[in-house]
Amino acid sequence: MHAPASQQPVALVTGAAKRVGAVIARTLHAAGYDLVLHCRHSTAEADALAAELCAHRANSALALQADLADLPALPKLIETALSHYGRLDALINNASAFYPTPLETATPAQWNELFASNAQAPFFLAQAALPALRAARGAIVNLVDIYAERALAQHPIYVMAKAALGAMTRCLALDLGPEVRVNGVAPGAVMWPSDGKPYADQAAMLARTPLKRAGSPEDVASTVLWLLRDAPFVTGQIIRVDGGRSVTI
Repeated sequence: MHAPASQQPVALVTGAAKRVGAVIARTLHAAGYDLVLHCRHSTAEADALAAELCAHRANSALALQADLADLPALPKLIETALSHYGRLDALINNASAFYPTPLETATPAQWNELFASNAQAPFFLAQAALPALRAARGAIVNLVDIYAERALAQHPIYVMAKAALGAMTRCLALDLGPEVRVNGVAPGAVMWPSDGKPYADQAAMLARTPLKRAGSPEDVASTVLWLLRDAPFVTGQIIRVDGGRSVTI
């Protein structure tokens, strides 16, 4: 049994508790979306963000915890969102595991974790959400990476998983049109990893970027909002939000 449909469009954001995901959530909320905020471990942060958003607009955010590697949990996420809000207009696949996996030491467990969050979960969440997204003539936005089309040293499994997500973006755009649009956003340097960085010299990396600076999570979030709200004739595209860095690597 679904709730009466919300008067606002509803977006599910995975990995929404912190960092870029939280900025995407705040940006969409400010634009009038009701939010389903997924988290894996950061339940306190997700609950706090939901409370913050609901203080601005009552019943406008719902925090849900799930391990995206747990396949049976994925349709349950969608069903809970629909039970609460009665509709789903957008799926933003933002959650992502990221760490180095040199070939010499890479493990099947690392493969499974990196593919689970970066490729498998986005696909099966899209599958579960499809009836609702079709009914809403909604959209999917996948957070890809400029390295989905490039090599990043010592990160082969992550790059492969993001490449799979890019391929999924194009395939689903073809298969789900005209009712559902599917696009991606490929950030460059917008927020350094919190658990160590892949670059020994960030300043040198930015010096090679045409805009000569890092971006911000807001740059990514505004692009997600544009794809959802302001780009009705755009599908199957992966928008690079990287200060031009992808033209130099």
